[in-house]
Amino acid sequence: MNRRNIKWLPILIAGIFFAYQYFSSEKFVNPETGRKSHVGLSTEQESALGLQSYQQVLAQAQAIEAGPESEMVKRVAARLASATGTAGRGFDWRESLIRDNQVNAFCLPGGKIVVYSGILPIAQGDAGLATVLGHEMAHATSRHGAQRVLQQNLAQTAMTGIAVSLSDMDYDKQRAVMGALGAGAQFGILMPFGRQHESEADRVGLIYMARAGYDPRESIRFWERMERSSSAQPPEFLSTHPAHGQRIQQLQGWMPEALEEYRKATQR
Repeated sequence: MNRRNIKWLPILIAGIFFAYQYFSSEKFVNPETGRKSHVGLSTEQESALGLQSYQQVLAQAQAIEAGPESEMVKRVAARLASATGTAGRGFDWRESLIRDNQVNAFCLPGGKIVVYSGILPIAQGDAGLATVLGHEMAHATSRHGAQRVLQQNLAQTAMTGIAVSLSDMDYDKQRAVMGALGAGAQFGILMPFGRQHESEADRVGLIYMARAGYDPRESIRFWERMERSSSAQPPEFLSTHPAHGQRIQQLQGWMPEALEEYRKATQR
């Protein structure tokens, strides 16, 4: 085997392992959007990691366990959990309100929800809170975390194969090449993948809130309030989150479907 072939051998081996990782991974179909994907974790692994992270957050935070704000979080989360249907089946839904001025909320895999009190003034009530919680719960039911694990594993496999094939290159040149490839993977693959997840969570979350009996048009008003409260945003291509204007435009496009769900929910 000549030296040129030896240089390509690590890439070939990495390619075979890449294909094995992808095609042997679990397939998942989002029941709301029909989008097909592959995931890098089982539902049991997701739930275990989600519970571990949830316990770590609560151990370092001051939870608000009673009062009207806590009751609102519990009420909205319960209605949304019922609206997730088959996607949320098997989830152990729990919610906690944290005393913290951060404008933030998230839902961990398996259904562990954390709301920071700083987001409540922007939510301005149940429907506003349903907007953000529906979005975060949609990330969990859509298994976005498990999809990202597989995507990152695949990227790491590819980068490792290339790095080994370049091992006899001058160190500075090797760093430059790997840096360029890393940036290309980040901006060309991982970040667009993240934006796809954000848009899917917006769409599915909109359906959840409408199905739970919350007016989906409040989602537009919520994101408008978020836009007014936010500092300057990075350009959309540098962020995994869509710009507020782009997000609102997408929500308006999905609104007819959401309003039909809302009509059905309010006529029961």
